[in-house]
Amino acid sequence: MQQLQLTQEWDKTFPKSEKVNHSKVTFQNRYGITLAADLYEPKQADGKLAAIAVSGPFGAVKEQCAGLYAQTLAERGFLTIAFDPSFTGESGGEPRYIASPDINTEDFLAAVDFLVTNPKVDAERVGILGICGWGGMAVNAAALDPRIKATVSSTMYDIAQCETEGYFGSENTAEQRWAKKRQLAELRTKDFAAGQNTTGAGLPDSVPDEAPQFLKDYVAYYKHRGQHPRSLNGSALWSFTGKQSFLNQPLLCWASEIENPVLLIHGENAHSRYFSETAFEKMTGRKVVGENAKEGNKEMLIIPGAVHCDLYDNLDVIPFDKIESFYKESMK
Repeated sequence: MQQLQLTQEWDKTFPKSEKVNHSKVTFQNRYGITLAADLYEPKQADGKLAAIAVSGPFGAVKEQCAGLYAQTLAERGFLTIAFDPSFTGESGGEPRYIASPDINTEDFLAAVDFLVTNPKVDAERVGILGICGWGGMAVNAAALDPRIKATVSSTMYDIAQCETEGYFGSENTAEQRWAKKRQLAELRTKDFAAGQNTTGAGLPDSVPDEAPQFLKDYVAYYKHRGQHPRSLNGSALWSFTGKQSFLNQPLLCWASEIENPVLLIHGENAHSRYFSETAFEKMTGRKVVGENAKEGNKEMLIIPGAVHCDLYDNLDVIPFDKIESFYKESMK
């Protein structure tokens, strides 16, 4: 595996827990990319543990939301890892700051590889948890890999749906999609000639009062309380052409085949709530709008009053009691 340069000091956006042991680990996906992760293990661990792999949001790093979720669940008895996806954070992969629906789904499966072969883990009790854009990757991974016994998707984005249709279907005509594809194709030519990828401008340090509330919430998190130097959403280094493959590679088309339990969690007032509603409908065939729903072992939980970013780091909002009970019941 590639020898990664990993930060050893505590550099998270949340305080270190005295209830868990923390260490840095690496593992390789099937594309040969070495991934970096933080491993959290309860100090009072006894016997082989149920384990959970966590990642997200899209463009975030393991020192942010994913690490907070992983550490909190380790406090509740699980062995957990929070990992950086390929091409981002402390993980390997070149060129940097590229996203891929296939490779990023594979990152989750590689995390499962690492956990099911870990001698401290009960291989029959392994789950995953995706936040925001990685919620969509998590559901896609669950549709591929029966080893994943339980899946949680928190404040989910379906990046493929968003790129293909625009927010709320605002760019869903064939003409609009073709125009976007043409623009990206032209940019690829330019990037190839220049020998480097064109990257984005990113979030501003502040936004005007008339800006959408969800943009204000993103700025408040990524540029202020949750800021981290390796986070792409703070430093604005995403490659524009990285979104190209999402335009014709839908993430959730086989979600109906997931046999194992899935829990979708979303805020009542989140602009992104419809992504979870759509995912629930694809998994169950049941349409749901703005309410809690359960169909077989698929469940959607709506958090009253919450917005998208509340489920990033607001410990008064994130339903960890429910998440804990869901995993323990699903991975008996």
